Parts: sequence; C-alpha cells; structure tokens
Amino acid sequence: MVLDMELDKKQFRKLFPNLAKELESDAHKVAINSVRTDTKTGEKAVSKRFVHYTPDVIDFIRRCDTEEQAEEIIAYLEKRGEIKKEYAKKLRKQLKDKGVRSFGPKKEENYYFKHGTL
Repeated sequence: MVLDMELDKKQFRKLFPNLAKELESDAHKVAINSVRTDTKTGEKAVSKRFVHYTPDVIDFIRRCDTEEQAEEIIAYLEKRGEIKKEYAKKLRKQLKDKGVRSFGPKKEENYYFKHGTL
C-alpha cells in the first residue's frame, strides 16, 4: 500500500516540529564540493592511507585514557590469541613503568576519518 501524502511547510512544521527545525537550521550541513559520474575517477580520488589497515594493540591502547583501560585491551587481545603472552608481558611492563602515553599520543575520536585523507 502506497500513501500519497502532500504536505506544505506549515503542515510539516506542525506534524514534525523538531525535524523541521533541524532541516531549516544551518547546523550539521555538509557541503558537496563535487560530483563524479565516472566510478574509476572517483575511486582514484579516495584516500588509500588506511585502506586494508587493521588496527593493532598499540592503536587500541592509544585510544585509552587510563592504564586500567589499556590493561583491559591487552588482556582481551591476549585471551583471544591476537597477541602472544610474551608480547603482552612486554606491553604490561611498558604500561607499568612508563604509562599509557608512552605508546604514543591519544588517538582522538574519528581518528581514521580525520587522518585518512592524503
């Protein structure tokens, strides 16, 4: 069953006040700078920096705020067999002796989106 319903702006605002406010505001707008009709050209333009990149234990530790969080990451990956016991031991020693920031600066939210462009 298809409903054919036409709404003018006034009706839309009355039925969906929050959605209307969001659509009419300038917040959260995304600019479209170009349109590509040729797929090959578009694919070449995409960043290749993180294509097929799999984060490792250090990448996950760099997202942590505390040593406790980092220890949870190490324990989890060790339990799953993604890192060996000897490597986990070295990571724990570094964590205990030098702290969580010794693995590198904190990776902020959306790191791969922000740094994925060339």
